[in-house]
Parts: sequence; C-alpha cells; structure tokens
Amino acid sequence: MLPGGEGNVGLEDDGDIRHGHNFVVRTRSLWNARGYAVLIPDTVDHANLRGRRSTPEYAQLVRDLVTFAHRRINRPVFLLGTSQGSIAAMNGASHAEPDSIAGVVLTESVSVLGGSGETVFDADPRGVRVPALVVANRDDRCNVAPPSAAHKIAQAMSSSHDVTIIDVEGGIARSSTACGSLTPHGYYGIEDDVVSRIAQWLDDHAG
Repeated sequence: MLPGGEGNVGLEDDGDIRHGHNFVVRTRSLWNARGYAVLIPDTVDHANLRGRRSTPEYAQLVRDLVTFAHRRINRPVFLLGTSQGSIAAMNGASHAEPDSIAGVVLTESVSVLGGSGETVFDADPRGVRVPALVVANRDDRCNVAPPSAAHKIAQAMSSSHDVTIIDVEGGIARSSTACGSLTPHGYYGIEDDVVSRIAQWLDDHAG
C-alpha cells in the first residue's frame, strides 16, 4: 500500500502512526478483515517523496518492498497506490521483476501536473504488463486527480492485456482542501464500499 501526500505516515518506534488519515493507512483494518496482509512503507527521517516517486531509484525501492513481502508471506503480491502514491505504484509495476506482482491498483491517481512536478504518466505506464485496476470517484474535486482521466490512465498502460476501470461516487468532505484525505478524493465515508469493490478485483486476480 503506497500512501499519497508526502508519503510520511509518521511511524513511531512503538508502532503507532501519527499521520493515519490517508486512505490506504486509514483502511488497513478493513483489508485485514478481508484476509489481506498489508505492507505500508514510511519515509526515512520524515523525507518528502513529492517529485521522487517516478524515479528509477524509487522503482528499485518498490522492488525491494515486493521482495520483502514475498519473504513474509507465500501469497500473490499486489501494489496499491492512492493519489501521489499511485505514481509510486505505477512506477513499481512498470519496473517489476517478471512474475513478482499479480497486479496493480491505482486509486484517485495524480494525472495533472501540480506542485510535485510528476504524474502517473511520468512513471512509464507502457511498462506495466500485469493486470491493472483504475478506481475513480465521480465526486472527487481534487484538481490534479480528475476522475475524467481514468480512461486516459487505463489506455496509457497499453502493454497490459487486462485493465479495468471502476467508477465510484460519494464521500464526505472534512479536510480543508479538495485533495485532502478526508474528502471524496480519499473516499472518506465510503471506505467499506470502495475496499469491497477493490477486494473483489484482487480476489479475481489472485490466481
């Protein structure tokens, strides 16, 4: 699970998480309840990942995370990213070792250039050869992640023969900006439905 924003979830030595609002962090218990093990990386020394997720160095970091996951559990591994984290998921999937991942899920993906200076299109989408799922909330008002871009994102993964788009709708706005985690952009208030629909796709592609 690759979180958005700066990527810093504030993991403490005792396992507590200081910045737990991001969709993939906030819903980890929902995934666990459905039988999924969840791996959420934090940044080193609270580093800011904006502008770095599409780089070759970050692709290698994601490969290392996939290797770590395989060492911990003998099950298919998927990459799931949200917002800025979708750039990381796209980059990881496009540079994954053959047969190392079963698929990639991109949710509310950053597709319009903004302050981070990168989008999912900078992460070599044509390199993705695994099944891919693009999730877009019709009610997302984040200016760098318009739901109308879902088809363009799907089409960019032209080397994958299995690309699906799921449209969702709804959510509650509690964050101060439309790109905040506690808004329709972060599926706030519709987490159960979104997780359930993604989980169905994952189950169908787990082999």
